[in-house]
Amino acid sequence: MKRIVLFLPFLVFLVLGVVFYFLLGKDTQYMPSALIGQPVPQFQLVTLKGEQIKQTDDLPKGSYLINFWGTWCPSCHVEHPYLMTLAEQGVTIIGIDYKDQQAAARQWLRDKGNPYTLVLMDELGQFGLDMGVTGAPETFVVNAEGKIAYRLQGVLNAQSWQVIKAYL
Repeated sequence: MKRIVLFLPFLVFLVLGVVFYFLLGKDTQYMPSALIGQPVPQFQLVTLKGEQIKQTDDLPKGSYLINFWGTWCPSCHVEHPYLMTLAEQGVTIIGIDYKDQQAAARQWLRDKGNPYTLVLMDELGQFGLDMGVTGAPETFVVNAEGKIAYRLQGVLNAQSWQVIKAYL
C-alpha cells in the first residue's frame, strides 16, 4: 500500500503532462459558437440615437461584422482604431453597445470616431445573451446568406483580421 501512495504523485504528473502536451499549439483565442451556420437571432433594439427600433430584418444584405463593445471595456479602446481602419476600407460593421449607458456611448463615438454603419443599444444584454457573448469585445462574421460564419472573442486587430476576412 505504501508503494502505491509513493507512486501516485508520479501518476498525476504523467497524466497532466499528457493533457498539456495535447493542448500545445491550440488557438487559445478561438471559442466556438453554437450559432455557427445559424441566422442571427431575432431581436428588437433601439438605435444609439434613440430614434428608432431596429430588428433582425433591418440588418444589411450581404456580409458584415457584428461588433459588441462598450465604453467600460478597456480592450474596446484598443480595438477601436482598427475598426476605424476597416470602416475606411469599406467593411460594414454593425455596432452593439453592450450593457452601456447611451450618453457615454454617444460621447465615446464623437471623441474617437464612428466606424459603425448602425449602432444599436443592448443595455440589458439580452441580445448578447442570445448571441452567446461572454464579454466585450466580441465580433461575429455574418456571411452573404445571413448566417453567422465566425466568432472572435477579444480584440479585432490586423492579425485576427487575416482569419476573419476569409469568412466574409
